[in-house]
Amino acid sequence: MKNISATLAIVWRIAAPYFRSEDKWAGRGLLAAVIAMELALVAIDVLVNQWQNRFYSSLQASDWDSFVREIWIFIGLASAFIALAVYKLYLNQWLQIRWRQWLTRHYLGEWLQGATHYRMQLKGDAADNPDQRITEDVKNFVEQTLTIGLGLLSSIVTLFSFVIILWGLSNAAPLHLFGSDLMIPGYLCWGALVYAIFGTALTHWIGAPLVNLNFEQQRYEADFRFNLVRVRENSEQIALLKGEGAERSRLLDRFGFVIGNWYAIMSRTKRLTAFTASYQQAAVIFPYVLVAPAFFAKKIQLGDMMQTASAFSSVQGALSFFVTAYRSLAEWRSIVARLDGFEMSVDSAAHLPAHEPAIALEAGGSRNIGLEELCVNLPNGTPLVAADAFSIQAPERVLVTGPSGSGKSTLFRAIAGIWPFGTGTIVIPERAKLMMLPQRPYFPVGMLRDAVVYPAAPGAFEAADIRDALLAVELPGLAKRLDEDGHWNRMLSLGEQQRLGLARALLHVPDYLFLDEATASLDEPSEARLYRLLAERLPQATLVSIGHRSTLDAFHTRKVTMAKRGDIHVLGDGGAPAEKEPSAAR
Repeated sequence: MKNISATLAIVWRIAAPYFRSEDKWAGRGLLAAVIAMELALVAIDVLVNQWQNRFYSSLQASDWDSFVREIWIFIGLASAFIALAVYKLYLNQWLQIRWRQWLTRHYLGEWLQGATHYRMQLKGDAADNPDQRITEDVKNFVEQTLTIGLGLLSSIVTLFSFVIILWGLSNAAPLHLFGSDLMIPGYLCWGALVYAIFGTALTHWIGAPLVNLNFEQQRYEADFRFNLVRVRENSEQIALLKGEGAERSRLLDRFGFVIGNWYAIMSRTKRLTAFTASYQQAAVIFPYVLVAPAFFAKKIQLGDMMQTASAFSSVQGALSFFVTAYRSLAEWRSIVARLDGFEMSVDSAAHLPAHEPAIALEAGGSRNIGLEELCVNLPNGTPLVAADAFSIQAPERVLVTGPSGSGKSTLFRAIAGIWPFGTGTIVIPERAKLMMLPQRPYFPVGMLRDAVVYPAAPGAFEAADIRDALLAVELPGLAKRLDEDGHWNRMLSLGEQQRLGLARALLHVPDYLFLDEATASLDEPSEARLYRLLAERLPQATLVSIGHRSTLDAFHTRKVTMAKRGDIHVLGDGGAPAEKEPSAAR
């Protein structure tokens, strides 16, 4: 019972915000209409139950006129049932897509807020493939919540509607055993209740493991799909290393978990289906066994027996809701658990700086970036980089050097505000525009013009300005392909991608430009030409570069090194600055 209440609390927490959102009136209206139609369908079932009594009684009495009249009544009831069923499905699907749309936007907003998606990975808590949570799990949650909720509502209303009928029929058709009547008030209702309790208890005992099995199946499927995507994304490196055999083996190992868990689901489902199918088939004949003696004793007519059987079936079906829907409930609970885990992971990553010591970002009044008592840590708390009373002054050009693994890129992430692990303060000039260019830039799939101006909105820059930037970074071929769709991270070499990243910087004109080995794939003459281009096109920008080539010294006015002291790397000035900054024409 505790697990059920906990699950329902989670469902309420996930579902309720939509019905309080900006789309609440449409959502509430559709839900009310669907519920009203569900109740109307139950009412038609009650009318059909009463119709059965009259119809079969007219057959027993050979009353042709009554038979024809009941046929026309049935046609009317059937027509109303069909119309209600069709529009209930239509409005249900309309509600599903609106609810799913809102929930997807909500989760995307939370996941992509700030650097939450990145911090989830840093914490080693990527919530088992967020892509699946936002696609399949949201879709299945909305669909199954409505299906199960409406099914439960229908069962409750059906129970109260038919139990009154069945109680009356119990008095009209008393239990007839060994030639005598046993007057047990509502014995048919008690029979249905005992039958349902017995079936529910056994169903839960047999099917309980399906909850965890379905949860694991979703996780294994998502993990296998994610690794297939990784192979596709890194196909060039795999081909160069001739790693197809190793990848095939790794993928088959992961697929083995999918297969193994599926066999466990098959075994458990076989047992559950064997019982529920037997239970449902026995339920067909059970009411006749109870009332047939009264019929053969001439206590009731054929119509009474058929109505009793129908009413018993409705009551027993309502009481046995958990038996018939158990497998769906098991799948639904696993989906709820996965969405709950995703929400908790997002919330934990989003509020990471508030829950533990974190690097503080402050807005400053000067034009300089300041690092005060800064200690950048790894996610496990191990200190990595230390800096105190260190500033980057505008518009100087700073070269950051140091051994690999000393934390240079991590320091950049901390300045960008996406690395919270550590202590101290980073002061960023108020309203300053920072841009980070990593060694491997990211370009969204789509038109080249949109990929270059990312993260600006499409159309933020004129085509002529984009072409000019591409020509400036020596990509004349791409300047003619602005309207071409493509997966640019795959189609372009790393050197071309780095040039494209610099073109992006020329368009956005940042106040602070951080280059994390952003020209490392270019030859030294090309690298020199591009640094001269930055000096010419972005004369007021502060440039901070990470690099290992000695040729970069000439393009920077200050050199900073990561010096190892014990287990930590300390940031400090080192080496001689360039005697003079190269001119743009050099």
